[in-house]
Amino acid sequence: MEKADITFRTRKWVRPEDLNANGTLFGGSLLKWIDEEAAIYAIIQLGNGRAVTKYISEINFVSSAVQGDLIELGITATRFGRTSLTMRAEVRNMITRRSILTIEELVFVNLGEDGTPQPHGYTEITYDRDRIPAHHLTQTLQQD
Repeated sequence: MEKADITFRTRKWVRPEDLNANGTLFGGSLLKWIDEEAAIYAIIQLGNGRAVTKYISEINFVSSAVQGDLIELGITATRFGRTSLTMRAEVRNMITRRSILTIEELVFVNLGEDGTPQPHGYTEITYDRDRIPAHHLTQTLQQD
């Protein structure tokens, strides 16, 4: 996960409530964090608060994390479809730099007000905040 390869990154502390019976990071917690961060990234890239998860490919758990570890989630857009955005995710331990997990494809779909896929019109990643929806995202839901 080189800096140039990742266009969106966030960090998390592994806390006691994130652990499984083995005392290591619960995969479900990690997948929830990835889905949440990918959704935020998709909203920024597609300019629409109605970007939803369509598909997550094979998840490769490479190593684990324990309580107190600081982990980094990196996400990058790999392809813009007509109504979708495909991304890649990698999670690593920030101190040891060991990879924890990789996901080759996370696909989000841009939805219109009627809940059906809608073309978004984008073909390239934005590094600015030019596509962030201008209204509060709860207004998106209240408009329905």
